Amino acid sequence: MTRRTGRVSDGASGSGRIPTAISTTSVSTSKSSVSVKLDQAYKKWKGVPYILGGSSYKGVDCSSFMQIVYKDYFDIILPRNTREQMKTGRAVKRRNITLGDMVFFKTGRNTFHVGVMINTEQFMHASTSSGVIISNIQNRYWADAYLTARRVL
Repeated sequence: MTRRTGRVSDGASGSGRIPTAISTTSVSTSKSSVSVKLDQAYKKWKGVPYILGGSSYKGVDCSSFMQIVYKDYFDIILPRNTREQMKTGRAVKRRNITLGDMVFFKTGRNTFHVGVMINTEQFMHASTSSGVIISNIQNRYWADAYLTARRVL
Protein backbone atom coordinates (compact mmCIF):
# COMPACT_ATOMS: atom_id res chain seq x y z
CA MET A 1 0.00 0.00 0.00
CA THR A 2 1.36 3.44 -0.87
CA ARG A 3 0.75 6.34 1.46
CA ARG A 4 0.46 9.99 0.53
CA THR A 5 2.82 12.60 1.86
CA GLY A 6 1.63 15.53 3.90
CA ARG A 7 0.81 16.71 7.41
CA VAL A 8 -1.51 15.44 10.06
CA SER A 9 -4.64 17.53 10.46
CA ASP A 10 -5.53 18.16 14.09
CA GLY A 11 -9.12 18.91 13.19
CA ALA A 12 -8.80 22.33 14.82
CA SER A 13 -9.23 24.17 11.55
CA GLY A 14 -12.97 23.67 11.75
CA SER A 15 -12.96 21.93 8.40
CA GLY A 16 -14.87 18.99 9.83
CA ARG A 17 -12.33 16.61 8.32
CA ILE A 18 -11.22 13.55 10.20
CA PRO A 19 -7.51 13.75 11.04
CA THR A 20 -5.42 11.44 8.90
CA ALA A 21 -2.04 9.95 9.67
CA ILE A 22 0.21 10.73 6.77
CA SER A 23 3.59 9.35 5.87
CA THR A 24 6.39 11.76 5.12
CA THR A 25 7.60 9.38 2.41
CA SER A 26 5.90 7.20 -0.16
CA VAL A 27 6.55 3.65 0.98
CA SER A 28 5.13 0.26 0.09
CA THR A 29 4.45 -1.80 3.23
CA SER A 30 4.06 -5.59 3.00
CA LYS A 31 2.70 -7.70 5.85
CA SER A 32 6.09 -9.33 6.36
CA SER A 33 7.87 -5.97 6.62
CA VAL A 34 5.22 -4.71 9.06
CA SER A 35 5.73 -7.82 11.18
CA VAL A 36 9.52 -7.39 11.16
CA LYS A 37 9.29 -3.72 12.10
CA LEU A 38 6.83 -4.34 14.93
CA ASP A 39 9.09 -7.12 16.24
CA GLN A 40 12.06 -4.72 16.16
CA ALA A 41 10.04 -2.12 18.05
CA TYR A 42 9.05 -4.64 20.71
CA LYS A 43 12.61 -5.85 21.20
CA LYS A 44 13.77 -2.26 21.64
CA TRP A 45 10.93 -1.13 23.97
CA LYS A 46 9.99 -4.32 25.87
CA GLY A 47 9.69 -3.64 29.59
CA VAL A 48 10.02 0.15 29.38
CA PRO A 49 7.80 1.36 32.26
CA TYR A 50 4.55 3.21 31.83
CA ILE A 51 4.72 6.88 32.79
CA LEU A 52 1.78 9.14 31.97
CA GLY A 53 3.10 11.80 29.60
CA GLY A 54 6.35 9.89 29.07
CA SER A 55 7.96 9.52 25.66
CA SER A 56 11.38 7.95 26.28
CA TYR A 57 13.06 4.77 27.45
CA LYS A 58 12.71 6.10 31.01
CA GLY A 59 8.94 5.78 30.63
CA VAL A 60 6.24 6.00 27.98
CA ASP A 61 2.46 6.18 27.89
CA CYS A 62 0.28 4.31 25.42
CA SER A 63 -0.43 7.11 22.95
CA SER A 64 3.17 8.32 22.93
CA PHE A 65 4.31 4.74 22.35
CA MET A 66 2.05 4.55 19.30
CA GLN A 67 3.46 7.86 18.03
CA ILE A 68 7.00 6.52 18.42
CA VAL A 69 6.33 3.14 16.80
CA TYR A 70 4.50 4.58 13.78
CA LYS A 71 7.01 7.43 13.30
CA ASP A 72 10.24 5.49 13.87
CA TYR A 73 9.27 2.30 12.05
CA PHE A 74 6.74 3.42 9.40
CA ASP A 75 7.45 7.17 9.04
CA ILE A 76 3.84 7.96 9.96
CA ILE A 77 3.02 10.90 12.19
CA LEU A 78 0.15 10.39 14.63
CA PRO A 79 -1.56 12.88 16.94
CA ARG A 80 -0.29 12.89 20.55
CA ASN A 81 -3.35 11.74 22.46
CA THR A 82 -5.50 8.63 22.27
CA ARG A 83 -8.75 10.49 21.51
CA GLU A 84 -7.19 12.12 18.44
CA GLN A 85 -5.48 8.89 17.37
CA MET A 86 -8.93 7.26 17.49
CA LYS A 87 -9.99 9.60 14.65
CA THR A 88 -6.95 8.77 12.51
CA GLY A 89 -6.90 6.49 9.49
CA ARG A 90 -9.98 4.48 8.65
CA ALA A 91 -12.30 2.42 10.81
CA VAL A 92 -11.85 -1.34 10.84
CA LYS A 93 -14.55 -3.79 11.91
CA ARG A 94 -13.51 -6.00 14.80
CA ARG A 95 -13.63 -9.15 12.67
CA ASN A 96 -11.29 -7.53 10.10
CA ILE A 97 -8.54 -6.41 12.48
CA THR A 98 -5.10 -7.32 11.19
CA LEU A 99 -1.40 -6.78 11.70
CA GLY A 100 -0.51 -3.10 12.17
CA ASP A 101 -4.01 -1.89 13.05
CA MET A 102 -4.37 0.34 16.09
CA VAL A 103 -6.81 -1.01 18.66
CA PHE A 104 -8.56 1.19 21.21
CA PHE A 105 -10.10 0.38 24.56
CA LYS A 106 -12.24 2.22 27.07
CA THR A 107 -10.52 1.45 30.37
CA GLY A 108 -12.34 3.93 32.60
CA ARG A 109 -15.14 6.45 32.58
CA ASN A 110 -13.03 8.96 30.64
CA THR A 111 -9.93 6.87 30.06
CA PHE A 112 -8.86 5.32 26.78
CA HIS A 113 -5.99 3.00 25.87
CA VAL A 114 -4.32 2.16 22.55
CA GLY A 115 -2.06 -0.54 21.17
CA VAL A 116 -1.00 -1.97 17.81
CA MET A 117 -1.86 -5.44 16.56
CA ILE A 118 1.19 -7.67 16.00
CA ASN A 119 -0.91 -10.57 14.66
CA THR A 120 -4.62 -11.44 14.61
CA GLU A 121 -4.83 -12.02 18.39
CA GLN A 122 -2.05 -10.05 20.09
CA PHE A 123 -1.28 -6.39 20.44
CA MET A 124 1.73 -4.44 21.67
CA HIS A 125 1.12 -1.56 24.06
CA ALA A 126 2.39 0.42 27.03
CA SER A 127 0.49 -1.12 29.93
CA THR A 128 -0.02 0.94 33.08
CA SER A 129 0.87 -2.09 35.23
CA SER A 130 3.70 -3.72 33.26
CA GLY A 131 5.10 -1.17 30.81
CA VAL A 132 5.58 -2.16 27.17
CA ILE A 133 4.20 -5.66 26.74
CA ILE A 134 2.23 -7.89 24.39
CA SER A 135 -1.33 -8.82 25.38
CA ASN A 136 -4.04 -11.00 23.89
CA ILE A 137 -7.06 -9.09 22.61
CA GLN A 138 -9.21 -12.13 23.47
CA ASN A 139 -8.28 -11.80 27.16
CA ARG A 140 -11.53 -11.05 29.01
CA TYR A 141 -10.34 -7.65 30.29
CA TRP A 142 -9.33 -6.43 26.83
CA ALA A 143 -12.29 -8.05 25.07
CA ASP A 144 -14.71 -6.29 27.44
CA ALA A 145 -12.88 -2.95 27.17
CA TYR A 146 -12.53 -3.07 23.35
CA LEU A 147 -13.85 0.09 21.69
CA THR A 148 -12.67 0.33 18.07
CA ALA A 149 -9.82 -0.23 15.61
CA ARG A 150 -8.23 2.05 13.04
CA ARG A 151 -5.99 1.32 10.04
CA VAL A 152 -3.24 3.74 9.08
CA LEU A 153 -0.86 1.34 7.27
